[in-house]
Amino acid sequence: MEYLDFEMPIKELQDQLEKCEIIGEESEVDVTATCKKIEKKLEKARKDIYKNLTPWQRVQLSRHPNRPYTLDYIRAICGDTFMELHGDRNVKDDKAMIGGLGKIGDQSFMFIGQQKGYNTKTRQLRNFGMANPEGYRKALRLMKMAEKFRIPVVTLLDTPGAYPGLEAEERGQGEAIARNIFEMTRLKTPIITVVIGEGASGGALGIGVGDRVYMMENTWYTVISPESCSSILWRSWEFKEQAAAALKLTGTDMKKLKLIDGIIQEPVGGAHSNRDGAFKAVENQIIAAFDELKDLSDADLVSKRMDKYAEMGVYKE
Repeated sequence: MEYLDFEMPIKELQDQLEKCEIIGEESEVDVTATCKKIEKKLEKARKDIYKNLTPWQRVQLSRHPNRPYTLDYIRAICGDTFMELHGDRNVKDDKAMIGGLGKIGDQSFMFIGQQKGYNTKTRQLRNFGMANPEGYRKALRLMKMAEKFRIPVVTLLDTPGAYPGLEAEERGQGEAIARNIFEMTRLKTPIITVVIGEGASGGALGIGVGDRVYMMENTWYTVISPESCSSILWRSWEFKEQAAAALKLTGTDMKKLKLIDGIIQEPVGGAHSNRDGAFKAVENQIIAAFDELKDLSDADLVSKRMDKYAEMGVYKE
């Protein structure tokens, strides 16, 4: 397990507990009482630290190297029923954007999301979760397929942004994202969106228009990363913590501003500390959201979705 800087008190107590258990195993000394004391301190430290996280600390947790990614959620939720679909029928198959059909119980869903890598090789393969235009066009192709066969869509957001390279711009990155947003607003099938990690800029919004939009507890969703915001406003990355607070990027902030529909609670310590718990929480939220949407007619579904986004940003004095 890797620890972030603010998690070091937990690491120290964890190390103490392991040493205490080793002493008990290697000698005849009864260390049960000592271990229990350390366990109580450890539990209290976990609660205190994760209960009072700053926006920047939540950003750090969203990027934790052990945090589960899109395919982890899909495989855990769908099991062997997931069938990945490839290609945009125009340029190529974008490995940073994955999608396919999977089942939760007897209900089929079209799963779409950004995928990051686990090591240097797979990070390069997945382009660090930054999709090219063909990734967004693949996503749209799969959404249209889902609409045709009346299959609900689930999108999982986890990207530092769309790929900003010259070749991506040459192939129409901005148009591809704009086209997705336009088409998703009028897609005649339920769309359930969950931010499972980083939700940065148009790269996230390109698959982020939904009838129900949720954020996991330790994720963020905003127009720009704290580091980039800091570099623009202060000409330095040193003010990223202030930028994170000012951007109002946490689930609590987004819910207060009525930009999302709910927050999915993570296990204490983050999704990486209890993967099964995180997978179950997301699965339950998807099922609950689908139950709310499945009986709506196509016209009502699209109308409510458009009204939802039209009301965002409305301010009354």
